Amino acid sequence: MSDVPRPNTIDPITLEVLRNGLESIAEEMGVVLRHTAFSPNIKERMDASCAIFDAAAQLVAQAEHVPVHLGSMLRAVKATVDAAGRVDDGDVVIVNDPFTGGSHLPDITLVAPVYADLRHIGYVATRAHHADVGGMEPGSMPGNSREIYQEGIARRSSCTAAASCRTMCCA
Repeated sequence: MSDVPRPNTIDPITLEVLRNGLESIAEEMGVVLRHTAFSPNIKERMDASCAIFDAAAQLVAQAEHVPVHLGSMLRAVKATVDAAGRVDDGDVVIVNDPFTGGSHLPDITLVAPVYADLRHIGYVATRAHHADVGGMEPGSMPGNSREIYQEGIARRSSCTAAASCRTMCCA
C-alpha cells in the first residue's frame, strides 16, 4: 500500500500563490544584491542571478536574471551542497568551479542553508560575475590560457562563518 503515489493535495490556486511568492522572493534577492554591490558588473549590468532550492537542493524558484547562470546553478548548487556536507544556520558556501556547474571562474556562487524552527528547509543561492579573480591577465579570461589555474583562483567549495564547513580548493 505504501508504494501507491499520493495524489497532489494542494489546490491549483494555492500552488500559484506559493509559486509567485517564492519567485518574488528570488527577484527581491536580486534587488538587494544589486543595491548592496560594489562591482559595476552587478550594480549596473546585473550580471548576477538568484534562486531558491529545497532541502534536497532541487530548484523551487528562480528570478529571471542571466539565463546561463540559471541553467548552470541547478547543477552547481547540488554539487556544492554534496561537497560541503552538513551546513549549519549562518554558513555560506562559496564556489566558482566550472567543472561542478559553474560557467567560468569570475562567476562566483554563494549558497546558504535556510532554517525554520531549527529545521533545515532549503537553500538560497546567488551567482554573480566578478571583474577579476586573479588570472594571468586582467579580467580572468585570458584567451591563451592552457590550464584553468591561469584564469584565476578556482574554488570547488569553501565555507565561511562556521567550523562545520571545510575548504576544498582546486590548487
